[in-house]
Amino acid sequence: MADLRTLPLLWDELVDAHGNPRPAAAALVERLRSLDIEELQQRQGLAEVDIVALGITFTVYHDGKGTDRAWPMDIVPRVIGASEWARIERGLKQRLSALNRFIDDVYHDRKIVADGVFPEELLQDSVNLRPECAGMSPKFGVWAHICGSDLVRDADGVV
Repeated sequence: MADLRTLPLLWDELVDAHGNPRPAAAALVERLRSLDIEELQQRQGLAEVDIVALGITFTVYHDGKGTDRAWPMDIVPRVIGASEWARIERGLKQRLSALNRFIDDVYHDRKIVADGVFPEELLQDSVNLRPECAGMSPKFGVWAHICGSDLVRDADGVV
């Protein structure tokens, strides 16, 4: 395995700029260092085969074809410390609540359109708008049962 201290100085979830394990990731870094590169590559390859075999895909719409692609997965997990995760979790819950409220507004009062925040034509032209859902109210107000959110860190590691 490559010496982690020789890598470029970018934010890394596992190690700091000096190649030392971050506290939350110390056990994982120790385990990874015990594996050789061939073993890691083999494990990654097997994970990718499983993703394809299980049909875990997402659709790329910007290509104009609606192409399905295998979900990318890195076998090395991103380790986030408990205190940092608590803050991220609050933000993710807030984001999901906002998403469900947005969808609920789309199928009810459309205040977001009336207030000029969201253009009506985007709704009307959307292939995902389901007119048959107008006026419906799902249990607990949950329209989005699954939500994918990207987490991005800045150069200082702040999410």
